[in-house]
Amino acid sequence: MSDDTHAATGDLVRGDDGLLRPVWAASPGLMQDYYDTEWGVPAHGENAWFERLSLEGFQSGLSWATILRKRPAFREVFADFDVDTVADFDDSDVERLMGDTRIVRNRAKILATVGNARATQALRSDGGLEDLIWSHRPDRTPMPRSMAEVPTVSPESTALAKDLRRRGFRFVGPTTAFALMEALGVVDTHLVGSHRRGSSGVWAPDGTFVGRGVTG
Repeated sequence: MSDDTHAATGDLVRGDDGLLRPVWAASPGLMQDYYDTEWGVPAHGENAWFERLSLEGFQSGLSWATILRKRPAFREVFADFDVDTVADFDDSDVERLMGDTRIVRNRAKILATVGNARATQALRSDGGLEDLIWSHRPDRTPMPRSMAEVPTVSPESTALAKDLRRRGFRFVGPTTAFALMEALGVVDTHLVGSHRRGSSGVWAPDGTFVGRGVTG
């Protein structure tokens, strides 16, 4: 194999660094960096969990690469997703955001983000957003060996979406909820054989639960 050639193993691709990754993270750059360092790992603190929830909502109907490219701008205009700051956004803030070409200018999604910040505040008296999401962790995590085996929804994500909507959250359907659970390590859908399988610290490579991980 030449230095600039990748060797494929099923739906995993071996990079020049010798590591196996899924096709969507195979090329060096933004998506690979995200896969190698962040995706599937529990976040730290309420604002970080709120950011992931918000960005998953904005991603609906778009590619995740688009959201990652825009994330620095999202963080800037949403005050680093500080829950209390976003909860105080008013109509003038919504119009400011609608005029910013650097982000996804979807009024319904922007309004949902503001409303979701307020819903996150309300959850503090009942354990908080992080605890609510963790409460829908499955007993075992999937063991996909191909991308075709990676689910996009689960009974737990359906229940989480229902629970979030009941508490006033929007843009949180079962598919979005599952993507959120993947992103935060609440489920592990890294393909078996990937160098990141088990990297959450929550799930063993064989799909068994080993602990909630270091969060907070």
